Formats: sequence, structure tokens, C-alpha cells
Amino acid sequence: MDIEAFRQMVAKHPKGFLGRYGLGNKILQEGGNVEEAIEHLTVATQLDPTHVAAHLALGRALIGLGRNAEAKPILATGVDAALSGRSNGGKDLVPEMQQLLRTLG
Repeated sequence: MDIEAFRQMVAKHPKGFLGRYGLGNKILQEGGNVEEAIEHLTVATQLDPTHVAAHLALGRALIGLGRNAEAKPILATGVDAALSGRSNGGKDLVPEMQQLLRTLG
């Protein structure tokens, strides 16, 4: 899907996880406005606190803007969701998230 399709999805269903996650992720993939991506990914993690990939994408975006203190709990929550079994998958993302957390101190 392209960015415009995700924007339409969010406009129709502002509280829909897939639209928010998809739009935030697509913005990052295409080098768009990171602040806007963070806004959508933040909502996505609030709508589904166990979606590991959303936490990773949000954590990366925050780190990219030097907002390391905000990224730490987001990444830690994603790791916890994956390792606790509360998420549907995402265990493959844990090593990257743990490495990011180590680099943040």
C-alpha cells in the first residue's frame, strides 16, 4: 500500500491499529517526516501494546531524533511483550531491540 492509502485508512478509522502502524512505518521507509511517523506509531503502540514491531519502529524513530530517554521504555516494553508470550510473534526482533537498549545505556 502507498502512503495515501494508509492516510485514508487512518482518516476513516483513527483508532485502527493497522492504519496507524502501516502509515507510521511507511513514512519511515520512505524517508518522510519522522515526527509524524512517531505520532502514528505512538498511537499504534497504545492501541496494541503487545505488537513488537510497532515498538521497534517507534524506538528506532525516537533514537533517530536523539530522543533516547523516550526510546528506552518503548523498546523495553516490546522486548517484554515478546518474551512474556503476550505478543503474537516478534521474538525474532528481540535481539535487535536488546542491542539498541544496550547502546542507549
